[in-house]
Amino acid sequence: MTSIPVTQARATLYQLLDDAAESHEPIQITGKRSNVVLVSEQDWRSIQETLYLVSIPGLRDSIRKGMAEPLAKASTEPGW
Repeated sequence: MTSIPVTQARATLYQLLDDAAESHEPIQITGKRSNVVLVSEQDWRSIQETLYLVSIPGLRDSIRKGMAEPLAKASTEPGW
């Protein structure tokens, strides 16, 4: 993860937005009061969706089981 001071981030904000969106890599911005991480909106939404999906009881086990099962034997119902 790239890390830059807040003063540099201020001067290059538009470039940082483009870089985060294109590379899908987070950018850490450090300051005297706090640090933050800049991620693209698309990546943030993906993170939120992943967190939601892993919070569903049994979903991970169902996915693992499904990945190990041949496609011909796969069920059309999720089972959770």
